[in-house]
Amino acid sequence: MRALRSLSLSVLVVVAVAVAGCASKNDAPATPAGVPGDWHGNIEIPDQPLPVGVTFTADGKATIDIPLQGVTAQELGAVKTDPDQVAWTITGFPGTPSFKGKFDKGSDTIKGEFSQSGATFPLNMTRGKIAGLNRPQEPKPPFPYNSEDVSYRSGDITIAGTLTEPRSAGLHPAVVLITGSGPQDRNEEIAGHKPFLLIADTLTRAGYAVLRTDDRGVGGTGGKIDQANYDQLADDVAAGVSFLRGRSEIDGKRIGVLGHSEGGYLAPLAAAKPDSGIAFAILMAGPSVRGSEVLIEQNRLILAAGGATQEQVDAQVAYITGLTEVMRGGDVEAARKYAHAHNDSLPADQRSKDDVLDSTITPSMLALVNYDPAPALSALRIPVLAVYGGKDLQVPSAQNEGPARTALAADPDATVHVFDGLNHLMQPTKTGLVSEYGTIETTIDPAVLDMYTAWLTQRFPPKR
Repeated sequence: MRALRSLSLSVLVVVAVAVAGCASKNDAPATPAGVPGDWHGNIEIPDQPLPVGVTFTADGKATIDIPLQGVTAQELGAVKTDPDQVAWTITGFPGTPSFKGKFDKGSDTIKGEFSQSGATFPLNMTRGKIAGLNRPQEPKPPFPYNSEDVSYRSGDITIAGTLTEPRSAGLHPAVVLITGSGPQDRNEEIAGHKPFLLIADTLTRAGYAVLRTDDRGVGGTGGKIDQANYDQLADDVAAGVSFLRGRSEIDGKRIGVLGHSEGGYLAPLAAAKPDSGIAFAILMAGPSVRGSEVLIEQNRLILAAGGATQEQVDAQVAYITGLTEVMRGGDVEAARKYAHAHNDSLPADQRSKDDVLDSTITPSMLALVNYDPAPALSALRIPVLAVYGGKDLQVPSAQNEGPARTALAADPDATVHVFDGLNHLMQPTKTGLVSEYGTIETTIDPAVLDMYTAWLTQRFPPKR
């Protein structure tokens, strides 16, 4: 579930998240003359410095790495490497992110400023490659199971993904993974973590086939995620279930879904459809109240936890409340007009660029704001496991646990559980802030993964 934060505050480089930094290291074997070579430094965003690495080549080109945001060797534009004018832009990103600085030969540093959407932050770089991220839970080959890249049709688009299966004989129960909001790849990669890769690995080792796919417009999947409504996205889930049902090694009567965040909206919606054939649902930080309510509350909590004053919190909540009310009318242009009017009322140095506003308010965002999950949740009569993080600021457990229990009350096998001290990604956290996601080495708390496998094994034991 994305955090719809103040549209006057642009989040750097990847609009969805700007997360706190990690240490970098200087491992250049020698110090070359001039600008060409590897450099690293932090974009000094207050309370959440963002590490970046830039490589300048002798032919006047350059690339950037932003490990916490999954950016690797992204080609830069408008590159300048004169000592008195070192500059570049990140092409294809909202808000025209760019850098301007100078090379200091005496200290062998590049000092300057990074700008995006009207906001400017210091970025000073020293020689050497940026350090990699430590992700001890990330699965590495060789794997003790089969892994296959697959594709299939959903309406008029092709969906691409990866199917992992146990090597044991027999019909395997299976799980379809459903990502959260925004354009996600099949691993649901965020802040250097790959939670869906870890879940797929865990469940496949436990005896389950797992299908994880790229969202519309990502990787090998066609279409555009920001233009899709919930019926279309639920149809994509159904297409995945149908694809698995057509595989001879899959038990077609024991196929379920696991949805994270907004995927926790889509999993019950798909499962509640007549003749869906979905046998179970696991909801990981899945909202149980209308999307507009979640967006308002997450803004309130994230700003307060980030140190905003009560006046700032109240102003932001008032704005988001008004914006979601306009969104409830289903008119994208009306919502954008409202956002632009608010943006224009702000001081010039706090305003967002027009393209940032417009890229935030899309048909898919309107679908989220308008969706009420209660009917689909209340219609479920299959085993359901819903888990929440006690420190989740994006889908707060205090807001969603109770309504989930109420909506699932008629389901004969529904379990709702809150993990104390975990955030929206089910990581152990101090604050729950989005800025912590990248600094936490744990991808998913092992207790959560253990609950998934134990719950599944009890109800749908794999064939060994």
